[in-house]
Amino acid sequence: MKDLNEQAKEILRMAEKHGVESNFFFITTFKRYQVQIKMLNELEKKINEEGPLVTKEYVKGRKNIYTHPAVSEYNKTTDSANRTVTALIKIMTTLRDKDDEDDNEDELLRVLKGGTID
Repeated sequence: MKDLNEQAKEILRMAEKHGVESNFFFITTFKRYQVQIKMLNELEKKINEEGPLVTKEYVKGRKNIYTHPAVSEYNKTTDSANRTVTALIKIMTTLRDKDDEDDNEDELLRVLKGGTID
């Protein structure tokens, strides 16, 4: 399995090949996606360290169990990252050089799924 940095480099190579690497929308969306992935890794680490449940103590020593706040943030960030990657794929497939043939679409999608350039 490739690490995230290797996959990011592969996506950038593919973007360059299709002429979208310097497109403002590609750059900002790709950077946003990288930040979201970093946030997800940190949230996941926190959940694994502390567990998915937390206990809060209230007046008179009563304790209540709640879902760890990181779980909710993880779920929100996951949804956001999924929408961002959908936008990223749309940008890459829509804005790539007009000279590309339809057979290159399969190659692009293969890379986005974690494959390599032939």
